[in-house]
Amino acid sequence: MLHPMFAPVFSIIAGVVVLVYPKVLNYVVAIYLILNGLMTIFAAK
Repeated sequence: MLHPMFAPVFSIIAGVVVLVYPKVLNYVVAIYLILNGLMTIFAAK
């Protein structure tokens, strides 16, 4: 199980990366959706 502070910290880091490098927005969103889906699947067990 991941620490509950993972999602907010990841969101802050992703926001900073998008502000600095706007072209990576698609990658950041894709990675976030994949990680969120995986966390949801494994948390459901």
